[in-house]
Amino acid sequence: MTSTLYPSASVADEVVLITGATAGIGEACAYRFAEAGARLVLLGRRAERLSALQESLASKYGTQSHTVQLDVQDLDAVAALPETLPASFAAVSVLVNNAGLALGVSPAEANDMASVTTMLTTNVAAVMAFTRAFVPGFKQRGKGHLINVGSIAGHEAYAGGSVYCATKHAVDAFTTAARHDLIATPVRVTAISPGIVNTEFSTVRLGSKEKADAVYADVEPLVAADVADNIFYAATRPAHVQIADIVVLATNQAAAKAIARVGPSLGA
Repeated sequence: MTSTLYPSASVADEVVLITGATAGIGEACAYRFAEAGARLVLLGRRAERLSALQESLASKYGTQSHTVQLDVQDLDAVAALPETLPASFAAVSVLVNNAGLALGVSPAEANDMASVTTMLTTNVAAVMAFTRAFVPGFKQRGKGHLINVGSIAGHEAYAGGSVYCATKHAVDAFTTAARHDLIATPVRVTAISPGIVNTEFSTVRLGSKEKADAVYADVEPLVAADVADNIFYAATRPAHVQIADIVVLATNQAAAKAIARVGPSLGA
């Protein structure tokens, strides 16, 4: 039911660009925006998953989408992207900077430097590169929304997360600074900071599904659709409303490492 007291903005026929669209939060965002009639630019490293997602969205919602196989660490390719999009997808109005990862849980003095570079480039430099590539178009067209997916790790730090926490603190600071830079424009800037979410994230970080399953043991974590719904909410507020930051946690989570493992009852 559409509320007459609390209006929302439509994203029907708007072009939404989503990085990291082949899994987790990015994939959930694709479905959430597709359901509302948006046209999508879907970016990811895995071509077969992009094709499968495109076909699924077209079958389920009749969604028009354009896919780009791209590793966001290729900053030159990111810079060239606006000029390579088909004309019907060129006017991007919502940019969801979602691609990101953590690699390992080493203490600060033992971080693998190749992993450090990968995290810094993927989580920080790519966000900056996509912002540089698409926000000028937002300003030129007089509308646009930059949505950066951060983390609770961007609001605190914890043992074994020195690099990942540093990257997400950087994203949080960059997002805030961008909001200041764009204050006199119609462009909105939002940070989304999730807590524990059951996606591929922990498998990638820890290197095995078994270790990842232990992260989610005896707790009801968020799922990707929960975060996607918060992103969609921010994107569909009226033009004069800017959601600066949404910190969304599981019910039994109070901080990054403060989790009550009380099972599916939520402690009832």
